[in-house]
Amino acid sequence: MAGTSLPSCLLSQGPSLLFSSSNQASEAKCRIAITSGKRCRVRCFAKKKISFVDQILDYIEGGPKLRKWYGAPELRPKDGSLSGDDDESEEEAKEDDLDGERNTVFVTDGDSDLGQMIILQLIVKGTRVKALVKDKRKALEAFGSYVELTSGDASDERFLKKAFKGVGAVISPTEGFLSNVKSLRGVKHAVLLSQLSVYESSGGIQAMMNNKAKKLAEQDENTVISSNVPYTIIRTGKLENSPGGNQGFNFSAGAAAKGSISKEDAARICVEALSVIPPTGLIFEVTNGEEVVSDWEGQLMKVMQRQSEKK
Repeated sequence: MAGTSLPSCLLSQGPSLLFSSSNQASEAKCRIAITSGKRCRVRCFAKKKISFVDQILDYIEGGPKLRKWYGAPELRPKDGSLSGDDDESEEEAKEDDLDGERNTVFVTDGDSDLGQMIILQLIVKGTRVKALVKDKRKALEAFGSYVELTSGDASDERFLKKAFKGVGAVISPTEGFLSNVKSLRGVKHAVLLSQLSVYESSGGIQAMMNNKAKKLAEQDENTVISSNVPYTIIRTGKLENSPGGNQGFNFSAGAAAKGSISKEDAARICVEALSVIPPTGLIFEVTNGEEVVSDWEGQLMKVMQRQSEKK
């Protein structure tokens, strides 16, 4: 394979340097080696194509290492096989029921952008994740064995009983799931991302377009509040596709109706909300703003304290 000359500035990296580059079609590893006093050459070797989310994990947290830590294979077959997904083994059933252990987080609408962002952040935190998806085959290619996938009707009590097995917390990032759930029995914490403030503040044609979503958001909130399960309702501003982590936050009352927040930041708040289980319920508004948050548990405790002082 022919080598390519590189700038002399790369020589400062030492006799050899290993780096990775990737695109939509493939990923390659390249080794840079000094071949003369002022020149270096690079050799690239193609690797097997992996999914987009796996590429993100490999880049951010060292995906291959995570797969080994989780005891998972490198990549699962693309035949869509989900052996063991529908037919739970007796050992798994006993393990879930042992001492009433419920340490899995159930994410609804795992196919959506927000759902995928939440799932990815939970994986990075080492959390056991179960996700409700519409397309199991596509989700399997995206998340591999990191996530237990399930599909079904939220209004089907039999399906929910099985889906919630071993589940301690539910995160619902989009409208329409919780309002169909008849019972959250066994769940210890429900986290709902709500756009109700945005829908209520819209007017004209936009209000007409948001009417159905507004009703679903209202029903979701009412269902959670009346569920007798500790809940956190996060009323965000308008969701934006901008990168997260670049701005602070605004938790003031009325902020959600006027402001906006990146989807990545909203997903992070949903995940961080799991660290604080309120005695009954916590409802707060949030948008991107000026307040820098380094301790999310402390921030949520502060928000909860402000809420209790208003009552």
